[in-house]
Amino acid sequence: MPIIVQKFGGTSVADAHRVHLAARRAVRAKLAGKQVVLVVSAMGDTTDRLVELAGQVSRRPAKRELDVLVSTGEQVSIALMAMAIHEAGYEAVSVTGAQIGLLTDGVHTEARIRSIDTARIRKMLDRGKIVIVAGFQGVDDNLNITTLGRGGSDTTAVALAAALRAEMCEIYTDVDGVYTADPRRVPTARRIEAISYEEMLELAGLGAQVMHPRSIEIGKKYEVKIHVRSSFTDTPGTLIMNEVPGMEEVAVSGATLKPDVGRITFIGLPNRPGIAAEIFGQIADRRVMVDDIIQNVTHQGQMVSVSFTVDGKDVGAAQAVAESLAQHFTNVAVEFDFQLSRLSIVGLGMRAHSGVAAKMFKALADQNINIENVSTSEIAISVLVRRDDGERALNAVHQAFELDKST
Repeated sequence: MPIIVQKFGGTSVADAHRVHLAARRAVRAKLAGKQVVLVVSAMGDTTDRLVELAGQVSRRPAKRELDVLVSTGEQVSIALMAMAIHEAGYEAVSVTGAQIGLLTDGVHTEARIRSIDTARIRKMLDRGKIVIVAGFQGVDDNLNITTLGRGGSDTTAVALAAALRAEMCEIYTDVDGVYTADPRRVPTARRIEAISYEEMLELAGLGAQVMHPRSIEIGKKYEVKIHVRSSFTDTPGTLIMNEVPGMEEVAVSGATLKPDVGRITFIGLPNRPGIAAEIFGQIADRRVMVDDIIQNVTHQGQMVSVSFTVDGKDVGAAQAVAESLAQHFTNVAVEFDFQLSRLSIVGLGMRAHSGVAAKMFKALADQNINIENVSTSEIAISVLVRRDDGERALNAVHQAFELDKST
């Protein structure tokens, strides 16, 4: 029998009524002849409340103990989901990440999956049970509980679908698919019927919050077909899959805005080997993710300036490292700008269409929006703008590329 993996996020299991609705979807899939694996997140804002509780007990809670604490949220959800399926008259069993042999590295709060032992799940499926797996968690080699970071239940679901060779991984959420832009910021945004792994990975990495980038990476690597859809309707959502014919006919598929970005600039660094390694080594030690990096040589090649950007949530840690580093160099200044946003456009069609960047820049110029930096990849163009201009810039670019119109 074909296997289907269904993942339900926190809003989809926020209360008892929604738990029953999710259970019905699982039962319907089973009645349609599928073997069903559910991956469930913690209910509503449970994880946030547990993190807040930890902060009330300790100013700097140990990450190992934090993982033990926050993993309990998913354990509540899987037990309630099993009860709901039992109430509907069907067999189900709830299991934690440890119980299914989801092995991770030992990096607490940001662990990465190393392997999944599917033998136990397959036995339970073959006995006719719906298997309900706690998302977001696993164990390391020493049987310590680990968690996969925010969005980790998406990663659990897609990794399980890959390991089980499922025919589909359905991601149920509070939106009905992937849109050309965030509909909360762009009223004319349109739902996309199908999008490639590459485009979705770029959108997720550049600020779209529908799915976690790591889950898309796994989906692409193992060619897991992913269906993002609403928990509350039966409307088809967005399929994420390999590139299909016709995708490159459209230059731009979507636009996204990361509203809170910080930029840090070192001025007057000596131009010698090892400077960049020292700076970014210490940034990496604080587990701060760096986006754009720009280096300019000045003073007849004797000095360099280095500028980089970080997500808003990391500016505090990045600033502390930067101020500490600046004290180790003579006559080095460090500047901070925490009032920026990153606007990006994404599309496989950029490979075959010229003038995409010019069109984007003109749309912003027509709105008198200044560009502070430009970065590109093969299928994406990103610019930094002032934070106050962010949403206006997003709407201008969305309109310029006619993303509100069906292709």
